[in-house]
Amino acid sequence: MLEVERMRARESESRRLMVVLHGLGDSMDGYRWLPEAMRLPWLNYLLVNAPDSYYGGYSWYDFTGDTGPGVVRSRKLLFNLLAVQEQEGYPAAETVLFGFSQGCLMAIDVGFRYPRRLAGLVGVSGYVHSPRELLAEVPPAAREQRLLFTHGTYDPLVPIAPVRAQVAELQAAGLRIQWREFAKDHTIAGEEELDLIREFVCDSYAPSHAS
Repeated sequence: MLEVERMRARESESRRLMVVLHGLGDSMDGYRWLPEAMRLPWLNYLLVNAPDSYYGGYSWYDFTGDTGPGVVRSRKLLFNLLAVQEQEGYPAAETVLFGFSQGCLMAIDVGFRYPRRLAGLVGVSGYVHSPRELLAEVPPAAREQRLLFTHGTYDPLVPIAPVRAQVAELQAAGLRIQWREFAKDHTIAGEEELDLIREFVCDSYAPSHAS
């Protein structure tokens, strides 16, 4: 089980949901600012702690060795979490999966494998775990999945060049990825980037993208 905290929309009847996945060493506490910053009164939030303790925060997988087992374990946990949200009245088609750094990797890994299309995926300052394996496992519904993927041109922790190559490979295979670079390091680039994320989230609920 993953530790979560729900932050409800001001519009009480809304079933639209953003699931928020933090980065290495962080926790749900690091994203309590996000709902206010997004300024979307109809959006609910589910803040999630990764399963492994890491120097006062949490980690989604062990990045020092073979990341695969940890990624697969966290993928299963997040699949279950999304299924529980559906049971609680938050449909997949109304859910955006957001992740930063390690959380970005998990959002992409889970979002393009989940058997039902989500409203959208937002990945910030991360990378893709085993792109060829991902492409081999994408279910039909996920071929229509939309991803906003942002990265910093001088990110010292996750260099941008290999991530560009991964994105190009996935785009060439037909995945719907909106790629945007910012002059930033390993962070969110303030209002400029938040505006882009907000626009993408709003567009994810437009009639043309509804299930």
